[in-house]
Amino acid sequence: MTVLDPLPAATSPRRSRNGPITIGLARGGLEIRQFVRAREALFFTLLFPLLMLVLFGSIFHGDAEAGVPIRQVLVSGMIASGVMGASFQTLGVAVAAERHDGTLKRLRGLPMPPSSYFVGKILLVLTITTAQLAVMLAVGTAFFGLHLPDRAGNWMVLAWVTVLGSTSCSLLGIAVSGLARSAKAAAPVITIPFIALQFISGVFFPFSSLPEVLQRMAALFPLKWMIQGMHAVFLPSAYQSAEPAGTWELARVALILGFWALGALALCTRTFRWDGRRGR
Repeated sequence: MTVLDPLPAATSPRRSRNGPITIGLARGGLEIRQFVRAREALFFTLLFPLLMLVLFGSIFHGDAEAGVPIRQVLVSGMIASGVMGASFQTLGVAVAAERHDGTLKRLRGLPMPPSSYFVGKILLVLTITTAQLAVMLAVGTAFFGLHLPDRAGNWMVLAWVTVLGSTSCSLLGIAVSGLARSAKAAAPVITIPFIALQFISGVFFPFSSLPEVLQRMAALFPLKWMIQGMHAVFLPSAYQSAEPAGTWELARVALILGFWALGALALCTRTFRWDGRRGR
């Protein structure tokens, strides 16, 4: 996904006195329009997780542990996976492509604060995440037995797990984008680790059924904790027995996702480059 028009109206020299937030919002509007026009990006970011949900939801039947329908477990995991896909994958591929096709270098030379670029990306991720969450909730409740939270506290957990997970994965995607040596290499560099994390973090299979070594590996990354947070939102309390610690561990979920957000931010400040040349 590349930038078609790197200079929206709000960043023209005549209007350069606008603040970085105002310019960033204009930038974000441009990012959203371009995302909607890019059919392949729209499919893989919004529709592919839905396709996987329908596929696996049609295959698996019966109950998981504690008598909870396995479809409910699958949907809650797919919601967490969708949040990571909308942030880590979308930004990682987009930033790498824009770096190597020269878009970032051109933007750097415009009368636009660098922070406005990231405000625009944040707005894009928030829009994609909100749209994807709405679609997944609608399909999950209509066809796969997902129960929406009936308490305000669970909605609050959904909100902060989504915000912390999206923030940490967005920053991680921007940091990892620097590993791609070309625009063509960006997709596999970002997508392959994401797919691997989905399989070892309990998206498609109950986490307790995975080998212990894979459970330990998954616990090092944010997706496993995002899924655990979503389980606390959408699954009955009886399913806590299926979690490694026998409880939702929401405080630990918040701590680890917050740690990932701060760590990924520090990594971004050290590794982000405006052009494709190493060492810049």
